[in-house]
Amino acid sequence: MNVLLSTVSDTRKSLVVSLDKAEVDTEHQAVLGEYVRLARLPGFRPGKAPAAVVVKRFAKEISEEFKQKVVSRAYKGALEKEKLDVLNVVKVEEGTIEPGAPAAITVTVDVRPDFTLPEYVGLPTQVPPAEPTDAEIESVIQSLRSEGADFRPAERPAGKGDYVKLSYEGSLDGRPVAEIAGDKQLYAKVPQTWEEVEGANEGIIPGLGKVLAGLSKGDKKAVAISFPADFQPVPALAGKTASYAIEILEVRERILPELDAAFFKAHQVDDLEGLRSQVRTGLKLQKEQRNRAAQRSQVTQALADRVSFEPPHSLVEAETQGILRQFIEENMRRGIPAEQFEKDKKGLIEGAQKAAANRVKVELILAKIAEAEKIDVTERDIDLYIRREAARSKQRPDKLAKDLSKDRNALRSVHQSIIFDKSVDFLVSKATVTVSQS
Repeated sequence: MNVLLSTVSDTRKSLVVSLDKAEVDTEHQAVLGEYVRLARLPGFRPGKAPAAVVVKRFAKEISEEFKQKVVSRAYKGALEKEKLDVLNVVKVEEGTIEPGAPAAITVTVDVRPDFTLPEYVGLPTQVPPAEPTDAEIESVIQSLRSEGADFRPAERPAGKGDYVKLSYEGSLDGRPVAEIAGDKQLYAKVPQTWEEVEGANEGIIPGLGKVLAGLSKGDKKAVAISFPADFQPVPALAGKTASYAIEILEVRERILPELDAAFFKAHQVDDLEGLRSQVRTGLKLQKEQRNRAAQRSQVTQALADRVSFEPPHSLVEAETQGILRQFIEENMRRGIPAEQFEKDKKGLIEGAQKAAANRVKVELILAKIAEAEKIDVTERDIDLYIRREAARSKQRPDKLAKDLSKDRNALRSVHQSIIFDKSVDFLVSKATVTVSQS
């Protein structure tokens, strides 16, 4: 066997592997011998059929397996000789492979980049305070009261926090919005709907709740609604200002429940101080989780910024496709039309490629850190993963474990994911933490 190694880039290599006639014939005889041994043909005892008969009966199968064996021998031999750390096989060019003749196979591979790990212990992270403020606690308590609020008819002008029942019909440059909204007629005309006055969460029509204060039951008014430039539900409205004729059908005021024994009992506390303590604990846990997530992001980005190398192209391409697929699926669930993807295609691809290159780079650095720190996957790690995934996907843990054991690629992916998570956890545990004062 002769191997000619060529460098395409720092992370891409081309291997031209030449096998002589004897090596090729050895693989052919091995495959043929196996078929002769296992063949079951009418008129012959198992393993006793003449080779010529077996070849005639299984010519296609023998030829395909023979070629696979030759390619496999060439690839494994080349890796053993050149000591390459291959991450992905990009392309295999078989050339002509037939018995009685030498063969030349060209294999293009992407290899693990060569880089030196930076100092990764003590990476700087910054997080806000985890301790909730009194104002934050009171805000949550008000939200809890709002969830149990009653809404009563009010014979007065609408004010902030009230709910208004109204009808509306839109027009754009004198043309009914109904003609340009397609199947999104909720943006054109409705006989009645509810809208919170100056509420935190907008309804269907952006900004409509902000123009309702001061209006009373029976009032009619034309209001101007400016749609954002990136408004996607009805692209024809994006960046435009439409006129909506509205009529107020009813005003209801929000009546908050009292902070009394019944309210405390409903939230499983004895008194206001117990409620504040419960809210404080929940808020602190949420903040600590957000801070942990922020630290994970900060340490991985710090690593990426401290190491310079070109990530393997094939891995970046595969990651790019995964990011794009996930983005499109999420936006289709939100009802964004496919035409919008085509319109933004160039920008989406560029953004996905940049994110993918950074993600692949970080994963390669984490893999090297895991090796240096001897971070490995334990049975307990796998059990925890299966339990979490089973709960998320609503599957039985035993079925998920069984399916995983049958899919080597999926199991390898799970192992890799766990290694990355544990490596990031290790970096966070060794990071320096600054608590911001803002």
